[in-house]
Amino acid sequence: MPVSSAARAQSLPNAPSTQLATTVTGSTVDPDQAAIPHAEIVVDGATPADHLVFTSDDSGSFTLHGLHAGVAYTLKAQAKGFTQRTLAPFTLSGGQTLELNAVVLSPAIEEDVDAITSEQAAAIEVKEEETQRVFGLIPNFYVVYPNQPYAPLTTKLKFELVGRTLIDPVTLGAAAFAAGLNQAADRPAYVQGAKGYGQRVGAEYADGAVDIIFGGAILPTIFHQDPRYFVQGTGTTKDRLKHALSAPFITKGDNGKNEFNISSIGGDLISGAASNIYYPPSDRGVSLTFTTAAVITGGRMLNTLLQEFVLAKYTSGKHHAK
Repeated sequence: MPVSSAARAQSLPNAPSTQLATTVTGSTVDPDQAAIPHAEIVVDGATPADHLVFTSDDSGSFTLHGLHAGVAYTLKAQAKGFTQRTLAPFTLSGGQTLELNAVVLSPAIEEDVDAITSEQAAAIEVKEEETQRVFGLIPNFYVVYPNQPYAPLTTKLKFELVGRTLIDPVTLGAAAFAAGLNQAADRPAYVQGAKGYGQRVGAEYADGAVDIIFGGAILPTIFHQDPRYFVQGTGTTKDRLKHALSAPFITKGDNGKNEFNISSIGGDLISGAASNIYYPPSDRGVSLTFTTAAVITGGRMLNTLLQEFVLAKYTSGKHHAK
């Protein structure tokens, strides 16, 4: 298939063969799944040496060569008459054969600009992510799959995701269910009966609401971080485990770079501290703050493990992954 001279010039022939992916293949299509031939495929990694350019063939297919294991690559596809599409970063393991989902390019709107803005792309992305549900029921809005387009979220979109999550019936139902379990275990030390159950429902909902408001919107806005989990989906099991377990501590900044996840950790701590306001006196104290934060963070690590290895195939919506 045709490969641009830029790709041949920038490939790394001296790299050990064990570090190269066997093949990465894909195709470019329009919204009706018709092939888009001769689209430009640009791949970028962490360094200028990772910049490679390819071209899809007459049938819209492309094969990527010269990509290295352990490097987070971002792929951009563009063609005349179509808007540019950027996929979420993906990482390869040595000797891997990776088949990407078809890259769908939308026709460009014939105005004074040739492509939609980053803010518009992010808004489309969030609307599609809001359709993601595990088993068609449980909200899975804060997950980005490897073949999804990516654009940094605006402040408005960060708060929109929070609001959409907080008013979802499943979120409310989960608080009611957890409150029932706590009622049976007689914790926190509210009274029993309908009044105590109502207090426990409120406490459960408040715990989650404070965490998601601060960890999902306020702190990500202040520190310019992305509150979502980016499924790696490829690479060795060890690499994917490391990626999933580190997610509560390492996140993607709005600048696209990895950084300490102060939003997630801070949100968990603030949620634990806020519990002292409405929990019974016997359940308050410094230990409550850190215990609650630790439990939330542990639950987040379990969730990212499930997202990485299990939940993708059970998630419905416009961004359902392979």
